[in-house]
Amino acid sequence: NSDTKPDIIVANKGSATVGVLLNTGSGTFLTQITYATGTQPESVAVVDVNNDNKPDIIVANYGLNIVSVFLHS
Repeated sequence: NSDTKPDIIVANKGSATVGVLLNTGSGTFLTQITYATGTQPESVAVVDVNNDNKPDIIVANYGLNIVSVFLHS
């Protein structure tokens, strides 16, 4: 969310979602916000894939051998 506090991103294999937990800055994180992915997400990476200087989320989905890309907006 571009607030300079490190957040957490997790692959939720059982629910076919990726979760984003935003850092509150006080040593805790908000409840995860989930986004639907392909079947069986296994790993995530954060990188700027579209050269807009904002972090995007890439998810490797084992179940269908596909990659999901979530662009920062």
